[in-house]
Amino acid sequence: MSKRDYYEVLGVPKNAGDQQIKSAYRKLALQHHPDRNQGNKVAEEKFKEAAEAYAILSDGEKRARYDRFGHAGVSSQAGGGFDPSTFAGFEDIFGGIFGDFFGGGGRRGGPERGSDLRYDLEITFEESAKGVETSVQIPRLETCEACHGSGAAPGSSPTTCPQCQGRGQQRFQQGFFTVARTCSRCGGTGRIITKPCVTCRGEGRTSKERKLTVKVPAGISDGQRLRISGEGEGGPHGGPPGDLYVFIEVAPHPFFRREGNDLSCEIPLNFTTLALGGSIEVPTLDGLEPFKVPEGTQSGTVFRLRGKGMPDVSGRGKGDLFFTAQAVTPKKLSKEQRALFEQLSQVLPKEKFEPRPVDGEADEKNIFEKVKDIFG
Repeated sequence: MSKRDYYEVLGVPKNAGDQQIKSAYRKLALQHHPDRNQGNKVAEEKFKEAAEAYAILSDGEKRARYDRFGHAGVSSQAGGGFDPSTFAGFEDIFGGIFGDFFGGGGRRGGPERGSDLRYDLEITFEESAKGVETSVQIPRLETCEACHGSGAAPGSSPTTCPQCQGRGQQRFQQGFFTVARTCSRCGGTGRIITKPCVTCRGEGRTSKERKLTVKVPAGISDGQRLRISGEGEGGPHGGPPGDLYVFIEVAPHPFFRREGNDLSCEIPLNFTTLALGGSIEVPTLDGLEPFKVPEGTQSGTVFRLRGKGMPDVSGRGKGDLFFTAQAVTPKKLSKEQRALFEQLSQVLPKEKFEPRPVDGEADEKNIFEKVKDIFG
């Protein structure tokens, strides 16, 4: 019986690209896979036919020979069995079943790396600026000290599983395929523990709570994480431990806002200070900073103090502090104050009404957007 054209088998034109060929094969593999069609010889043959076609057309050199000479040009390659590497990229079909069917996967019972752990650490805004060293309590599984993770009592050791000969898998022939399944006797470990360790009851790990010191660098921001290598859970069967990831939560500050390494705040000032100018003290992370307000400053004016922002977490300098001067209107006036204000109002120019845009776009800008407009 003559073989069908490989392009016809996959249902693609002869000028089909690699992705088109791959997609066509994936569709046929899912449709005719033996796991979906158990006992169906027709589906099994169609699956074999599609796999053979893909093995040739997915290889540039083999495809070129096939295009030139037909089946005769690739008969040795097509008839020589399956190469597992041909199906790389299809491991997602039925949960990686190709690895099982074509001999993939090795022993699963050896030492494994432990799980990573997460710890959420809340710090103050000031601690994020200065850095802090703190202690945390971490509950975790650790390698059993009595049996060193083997799970066997001291003086004894696990034996090789007689059912799977230590492979952790059993193989069964199903028609065209060899199927690998987890060994039912050893649970995939490849080992049998006849005398379990009394400390860990054969698990190889015990639950403990450890006190660890975490060093938080200055300048760290909300949402960043620290990785502490080797402080996760101990690995099964004596494997290496995982890592600990500390996620940082920074509490908000009463008046400072942060964007990158820059800070912003608003400073309430008397009308007289804005009009006449004067010296004020601006709060910063390092204490009060003297600043001279220029004469005739308008309410809403933004000033910058260089190097008074947050330190860069990598240690490369500091950001800036931007503060907005806001005029304060007194709610209650004494008789003397009222008299002075009335006297001032007589000599000030009459206000001129200038309508503002109805969309209010200018007023909706936050301080950092205004800063970008002013300072570039």
